[in-house]
Amino acid sequence: MNIIVCIKQVPGTSDVKIDEKTGSLIRDGMDAKMNPYDLYALETALQIGQETEAHVTVLSMGPPQVKEIIQEAFLMGDVDGVILTDRRLAGADCLATSYAISQCIQKIGLPDLIICGKQTTDGDTAQVGAEIAEFLHIPHITNVLKIEEMNANGMIVEADLPGMLQRSEIRFPALITVEKDIYQPRLPSFTRKKRLAGQPMQVFSVQDLADHDENHYGLNGSPTQVMRIFPPETDTTSEVWEGSSQDLAEKLFCALQERKFI
Repeated sequence: MNIIVCIKQVPGTSDVKIDEKTGSLIRDGMDAKMNPYDLYALETALQIGQETEAHVTVLSMGPPQVKEIIQEAFLMGDVDGVILTDRRLAGADCLATSYAISQCIQKIGLPDLIICGKQTTDGDTAQVGAEIAEFLHIPHITNVLKIEEMNANGMIVEADLPGMLQRSEIRFPALITVEKDIYQPRLPSFTRKKRLAGQPMQVFSVQDLADHDENHYGLNGSPTQVMRIFPPETDTTSEVWEGSSQDLAEKLFCALQERKFI
């Protein structure tokens, strides 16, 4: 059995810079980490791998520094790493991102199962997983809470839908996106870090994909455009009040009432 886990590098801080022309995050040089939801996807794949001896590959699209989260995945379990990186991919919306990843998956070879995190913390759209499945013409189930049964042909899962839990059967090849309650991600292994230093990973660009048309990738391939995006303004003004408990309580009540909090 072959499994591909799609992971993403996201900002490791809320203090991010934004390209005013494109409305995209400036990722070069920023503090970054693996998308937290993708840790649960990776742990799910590793758990399945332990039970079925499945071969797991982690795939990420982004600038060259995305190799850092591939290396983090190496420290968590026996996986292969694949990077899709190309300046022509920059500024991609959900659709262009999903298309590029689906093209890369076809380059690697369609696996039995693709696992994605529920969503990312920088975009929060929760659309990419389902769109990858649509481009690959395979069935998918989102918001998976539990894997109840699995065999060579498919799996039975429990998904968290609005207002209900749904038990569904899905046949391979398939894609699932998982919730954070499915498994507890393991910690990176220091022993593996020493043993796997310099482990190679495959690197692909647009030129390696079956579709070389630059109009299908990045900003060119994105039907949605952000009109304006900006970091929130911060207000650090403060006041110091002195007085008795009763006076301070009354003053606090009036201040909250004035600001329409109560």
